[in-house]
Amino acid sequence: MVKSKVINESTYISELAIHGMQEKKGNDLVRLDLRNINSSVADYFVICHADSATQVKAIANSVEEEIYKAVQQDPWRKEGLEYGEWILLDYIDVVIHIFRTDKREFYGVEDLWGDAEIKSYKSA
Repeated sequence: MVKSKVINESTYISELAIHGMQEKKGNDLVRLDLRNINSSVADYFVICHADSATQVKAIANSVEEEIYKAVQQDPWRKEGLEYGEWILLDYIDVVIHIFRTDKREFYGVEDLWGDAEIKSYKSA
């Protein structure tokens, strides 16, 4: 008998976000698994960057569309859409960060969560 892999909602939403990022050619996609960190604010952070504000916004729109198509869920909160330097989409258990390249390097979000399990993904 083969056990089926059970996937929880936050894992599924994080995978949908990754797909949305890949659709718009996000760079250096990573998923930080924060579930084993006591002080974490979410289950996952999903992070990528792009070279222009236009592409950052396109990636954010793609992520929102992918998640809404699959689970009919809008982000609880959205930040940064006006300037497109760092867009944050908050799905409560999954927080998506889409940076312009220079802002990602400056803020170093991955470094702040050094205890997280990090998985990298290829752009599509």
